Amino acid sequence: MKNKITSRPSWDHYFLKVAMLVSERATCPRMHCGCVLVKDKQILSTGYNGSIPGDKHCEDDGCMIVDNHCVRTIHAEMNAILQCSSHGISTQGASAYITNMPCTNCSKALITAGIKEIIIFSDYHDTLAEKFFAIAKVKIKRLTIPSNSIEYNLGNFSSAKKFK
Repeated sequence: MKNKITSRPSWDHYFLKVAMLVSERATCPRMHCGCVLVKDKQILSTGYNGSIPGDKHCEDDGCMIVDNHCVRTIHAEMNAILQCSSHGISTQGASAYITNMPCTNCSKALITAGIKEIIIFSDYHDTLAEKFFAIAKVKIKRLTIPSNSIEYNLGNFSSAKKFK
């Protein structure tokens, strides 16, 4: 009898779980955020909040706080957009799976990059993001946080036929 995974995640929860995993690479201790840009169920890029290339990381050298914000870090959404830009990948019509509601600046960048939908499970403090998303007709989908466990089934490997 084959072992069966009992709960296959929806596409939305799958991509949010990927965003959660991506957020583990974040280097600013004030907030770990992950973003996954997706089009036609294909991942275009990922991003997490961290320092510019060549600079020290917040976790190593401390945050640079201006007006209660760390200005050393580039936010996850910006890093995902910039990754697409550096590889010549269009983000027009894509969806953004983000662990947190974007800040005001990231919301403007996502809109300008052509993102048509954001999917989140956690809100951020008050920003103008929702207002800008409404003006630009970007859909916001709020979901419950996905399970933070991975359903990895090795049960079928023990009975798998070995090939030479």
